Amino acid sequence: MIVEIAPAKINLALHVRRRRVDGYHDIETLFAFARDGDTILVEASESDRFTIVGPFAAGLRAEADNLVTRAAAAFGKTFGIADAHAITLDKRLPIASGIGGGSADAAATLRALAQLHAVPLDSQRLYAIAAALGADVPACLDGRTTLGTGKGDALVAIPGLPDTPLLLVNPGVGVSTGAVFGTWDGIDRGGIGEGDLLARALAGRNDLEPPARALAPMIGDVRAMLDAAPGVLLSRMSGSGATCFALFDSVAACATAAASARERAWWSLQTALT
Repeated sequence: MIVEIAPAKINLALHVRRRRVDGYHDIETLFAFARDGDTILVEASESDRFTIVGPFAAGLRAEADNLVTRAAAAFGKTFGIADAHAITLDKRLPIASGIGGGSADAAATLRALAQLHAVPLDSQRLYAIAAALGADVPACLDGRTTLGTGKGDALVAIPGLPDTPLLLVNPGVGVSTGAVFGTWDGIDRGGIGEGDLLARALAGRNDLEPPARALAPMIGDVRAMLDAAPGVLLSRMSGSGATCFALFDSVAACATAAASARERAWWSLQTALT
């Protein structure tokens, strides 16, 4: 059995530049990843089976289509592998919450199948599958701190902030990525600047946060709590929301903020950057 973590994806900054003719948007983003997330388990089987477990499983079981099964089917077709697999997704991250979710799960599935069938993890065909599955999947497959441009799939590795305490908080509301992009005001406010990662992130922004807040005002409540937390280095919404994150100067400060989130009955994950 191959076990792969599908770590939460964090957009430390997300600048939307323009809408493309293919329907995507040109963006500039600083991708980073948490230590923790969902888990994918893959093993050889007599027949294909896909099982979803975990605290957020119920929200996916009713779906006829899933990025994990699409990733597995594309892998088999691309590499000419007809073997059956039993795949289990332990869904521990909120669904459609701006932290990678399905993209991270699809990427972890590709990594697990690649290990099982001795396909190099840097295979360009593997990255082609990822790009066809979604704009964030290549970054999740890569799993490193990167600057993403284009629709987010043109990646350049940059020095990260490993072991920095990280808190993820979701107020339990869902926002549609399409609705958030549809509410964006369309103004290009410029690209991401130079400097080290934290400096670039602090000078940056998430252009999708204002439209997401308009759709889900509770995002503002989460941001206010994180902004006011002692020891916070950076607080922002990730992706198209509604999950927000904060980086802290100590594990103790991160734990204190996590306790505040629990007091409000918000979902939270205390972890660290990879």
